[in-house]
Amino acid sequence: MTALHANPLFARLADSERILVAGAGGGFDIYAGLPIALSLVHQGKQVRLANLSFSSLAGLPVEEWAAPDLAAVTPRSAPHQAYFPERTLARWLRIHGYPDTVYAFPQVGVQPLRAAYRALIDLHGIDAVVLVDGGTDILMRGDEAGLGTPEEDLTSVAALAALDDVPQRLVVSVGFGVDAYHGVSHALVLENIAALERDGAYLGAFSIPRATREGALFLDAVAHAQEHTPDRPSIVNGSIAAAVRGSFGDVRFTTRTSGSELFVNPLMSLCFAFDLPGLAARCLYLDRIEDTHLMRQVHSRIAEFREDLVTRPSRRIPH
Repeated sequence: MTALHANPLFARLADSERILVAGAGGGFDIYAGLPIALSLVHQGKQVRLANLSFSSLAGLPVEEWAAPDLAAVTPRSAPHQAYFPERTLARWLRIHGYPDTVYAFPQVGVQPLRAAYRALIDLHGIDAVVLVDGGTDILMRGDEAGLGTPEEDLTSVAALAALDDVPQRLVVSVGFGVDAYHGVSHALVLENIAALERDGAYLGAFSIPRATREGALFLDAVAHAQEHTPDRPSIVNGSIAAAVRGSFGDVRFTTRTSGSELFVNPLMSLCFAFDLPGLAARCLYLDRIEDTHLMRQVHSRIAEFREDLVTRPSRRIPH
């Protein structure tokens, strides 16, 4: 049992030495894991970064592939690509003197993604994995009225759920509220977190204060990414960063949010932590995507699962 003054997430990682922090859902998800990754680095841990990628990885030269479906992205990778979050992060890491390789997985199904995770874990002797979602749709179990965009997130969860020899496998959700645009009811998110608490899989929550070294570096990394990806900046991490800065309400940081109203608030800077096997056990369709090889198969399997499902209706938080 963890003492109240100790953080349960970092307590679970206390004996781990070689930790992988991975973005679950593509795009800029790995940025949401930076505060945790940097904190672990500052504690003297060996930390590797990875991301399920929305970038065009097919054109990378053969020497940048560490294994099938596992690209080793560096600051020099694909200089012609304007949108490449993993390379943008690698460049920021180099500027600040951190190890600057960011591994990238293509959008594949559970079986090849698990094999790629296995290759990366074996390559670096990983003894803990922290899977990070920028948003909350990774917490959807499948019977909610709106799931958001769970395909990549739950493919990542399923890929790691079977790797039982990794001593610690954890999930962190950052950005409470950002998935409302995609139809997620955050009252149902809270209901799911309560159920995970009853199962012993919820490890509590903590904030990312801007007064910390890691909070300040996170803000700098997001600003750097926005500057170098001006046409497609991350709405999720922009919202989280705005919350870390203390902004509130309909904050504007990109024209991509034109026509919609944001509700940036302090809850967006909270990191909700979970035991990954416990979270995986509550997903109602994880077995249906187990044998997939393509991401489009994941999409179709989830759609088939929901065809005749009676869903839990969306609820409003009453205060």
